Amino acid sequence: MIEQVTSVENERGIIASVVRKGADRNEVTEHLDELEFLATTANVEIAARLIQERERPDLASYIGRGKVQELKQLVEDNKAAFVLFDDELSPVQIRNLERELEVKVIDRSALILDIFAHRARTVEARTQVELAQLQYLMPRLSRMWTHLSKQYGGVGTKGPGETQIETDRRIIRYRIQRLKEKLREIDQQKVVQRKQRQSQIRFALVGYTNAGKSTLMNHITGADVYMEDKLFATLDTTVRQFTLPGGQTALLSDTVGFIRKLPAHLIASFRSTLAESIEADMLIHLVDCTNPMYTEHIAVVRETLAGLNIGDKPVLLVFNKIDALEDREQVSALEYEYPGCILLSAATGYNVRSLLSAMQLYVDGLGSDYSMLIPYKNMGDVAALYSVGEILERTDGDDGVEIHLRVLREKEHLIQNKYAEYIRAES
Repeated sequence: MIEQVTSVENERGIIASVVRKGADRNEVTEHLDELEFLATTANVEIAARLIQERERPDLASYIGRGKVQELKQLVEDNKAAFVLFDDELSPVQIRNLERELEVKVIDRSALILDIFAHRARTVEARTQVELAQLQYLMPRLSRMWTHLSKQYGGVGTKGPGETQIETDRRIIRYRIQRLKEKLREIDQQKVVQRKQRQSQIRFALVGYTNAGKSTLMNHITGADVYMEDKLFATLDTTVRQFTLPGGQTALLSDTVGFIRKLPAHLIASFRSTLAESIEADMLIHLVDCTNPMYTEHIAVVRETLAGLNIGDKPVLLVFNKIDALEDREQVSALEYEYPGCILLSAATGYNVRSLLSAMQLYVDGLGSDYSMLIPYKNMGDVAALYSVGEILERTDGDDGVEIHLRVLREKEHLIQNKYAEYIRAES
């Protein structure tokens, strides 16, 4: 099956995909629409689509020998410079396809890595992307650098008979090791930063890419997080402080969005970035309710969270872009299907207060507030309390320092055992 697509951008390409016989056509179209959106994010034009129905992809060419010839004609007719496949291809499949088609062959993982490379801004993000790119590249050296496969020997080599490819693999392995060490150093620095914020409640925005997390982050915290209607507009973690309706301060983090078939090595590389979500007290799962595939998006996010071993964290399901729903019956259907969910518009601010109220309810159930009077002779205990809980109010009176603080449940034993003599009232 061939679908012509009208677009206007730089390099022209063809999308190709293998689907099971009898697959839902609407679902297939949605998946390819997402792949084309990825291509648009990478500033390339998709001229046509080719869909092949098979029980399983062909091991040698992914789409089967007969379909390769049809694809080659499609490439020539559209003067395409590349073919983009919706799945990750093996090195053998890429080599065979490029030999037959005589154009670049790119799989979904390579495209996502390219987008990440262009979006990375900070040292951490660039390091993570380079690591993921090298891990992707390693098994593909044999097809990409065949012109360097001659043997050579001499000073500085492993020995007579080593091929250039073996040398390059060794160089890449060393670089991967160095990048992992660099990421560990960055992670250690972030661990220190997170420890300094331990006394504050932490919320993390998670969700499918382009669900509107950065827009919601900006609305709640007043931050100036970069926003754009493209996939993976945000790669770096942003953490901002905000005030809950009850007056307590909390932290909200926004990080990279998830996507269907996100490469495993990319998730591994971005683990330190995702640490804010891993260590959050509660996750705010944002969903674009205008996307026809929102149920699949929810499933993808849940699977990714489970892969990070945080699938059991408290999660608040929030449907965004509710203002764009024309059929009001869809609102009732969402509320019926997902009891306890919150429907809002991050762009207009509609019903964001309900989200903040739900976050406040969660905080109220985490611990207790304490009022204390600490004599001036024990000022060391005043300083220590800043690491035990959140100081809501401090007054230096005649008899000592009056402190009103909120303590998380896991640290209440410290208050009851070590500072019990100072407690004046509990609420």
